[in-house]
Amino acid sequence: MTTERPIQAETAPVESPSVPTRRTFIATTTAAGGAAVVGGLVAGPPALAGEGAATAAAPPGSSVSLTVNGVRRTVTVDNRTSLLDLLREHLDLTGSKKGCNAGACGACTVLVDGRRVNSCLTLAVRLEDAEVTTIEGLAKGDRLHPLQQAFIDQDAFQCGFCTPGQIVSGVGCIQEGHTGSPEEIREWMSGNLCRCGCYAKIERAVEQAAGRK
Repeated sequence: MTTERPIQAETAPVESPSVPTRRTFIATTTAAGGAAVVGGLVAGPPALAGEGAATAAAPPGSSVSLTVNGVRRTVTVDNRTSLLDLLREHLDLTGSKKGCNAGACGACTVLVDGRRVNSCLTLAVRLEDAEVTTIEGLAKGDRLHPLQQAFIDQDAFQCGFCTPGQIVSGVGCIQEGHTGSPEEIREWMSGNLCRCGCYAKIERAVEQAAGRK
């Protein structure tokens, strides 16, 4: 007669406490990741606050006094402000145009102490006591400057964007005495670009205002 052994209930294997289970591994890494995120959020504001403080710090500025179109003006500007931005943004003289903003197109040309300059490349703070003439300062009341009238007579513009710089540059060209020939005018006006291609008419306008036509 065979003696049967009693059936013993099966029990789950006991895992060694030194070996993490899948569940404990996921829980541990999730907690660690959350702590890292929280730590980043907690550490973030001071750094951002520092950047904000640096941004909020006012850049160095200076007061400059100069005469613009016959009117004495005193303004305080950021030391990096160009003459073009001073005219357009501080004095509301928007005739001088911001074209390339790199001194290559001449749309921003103005006269400083009678000489032509690219106002986009000229620092305003360096013009203490200077005399600046813009397109707005050429006419005498309702009477146009001779070169302004010549531009109308010769139909020397189309879109008009470059026209203020062309006229101011032309005035400087005449004052400098560089109007002896069409070739000389073209050479001394070559720093002013006209994307509409009105160069021949611009040349004739300068000749007319110079008294050669």
